[in-house]
Amino acid sequence: MRNKNSNSEIDFESLIKLARKAIKTKTITENNIKEKRGVFVTLHTFPEKKLRGCIGFIEPIYPLGEGVQRAAIAAAYSDPRFKPLSKEEIDKVTIEVSVLSLPEETTLEEIKKGDGVILKYQNYSALFLPQVWDELPDKEGFLDALCMKAGLFPRCWKESEVSFYKFYVTAFEEEEPNGEIREVKI
Repeated sequence: MRNKNSNSEIDFESLIKLARKAIKTKTITENNIKEKRGVFVTLHTFPEKKLRGCIGFIEPIYPLGEGVQRAAIAAAYSDPRFKPLSKEEIDKVTIEVSVLSLPEETTLEEIKKGDGVILKYQNYSALFLPQVWDELPDKEGFLDALCMKAGLFPRCWKESEVSFYKFYVTAFEEEEPNGEIREVKI
């Protein structure tokens, strides 16, 4: 499964396989996916589709193959919201890989459903992938939750010192653990 994104082909099937292997072995292996991109790996329980971990890198600091593996291991074992994934759970979660565009500064008025959003205020920041709009479709509720994720008060997004950045993703996920790969509609 290939998808055009920023004038390069990204093989999401290979990325998801790399992520699953990294979760199983807790190691990062050499691969030929070298383009640097921001990336997030999200784990969901199956079939409930409840969040089980989500970690990533906003900036393109790692080659994509390495970044996916690092994010997958972190999502499985270091997401502070969850206990580390148990051996029994590894084959009971689905893997989603989101490749990010570079974030661009934006205004509150320009933020719309479907945007990935980063909020920055003083030393606080938080990010929501565009997929979060499915759970929080109301803009005010989305932004309130983003403030709280950053450790701030709801409505902090109304403060004049708050900065916003938006980005887009191309995402693919397993239909079921170790199953077919499909594009995530955002």
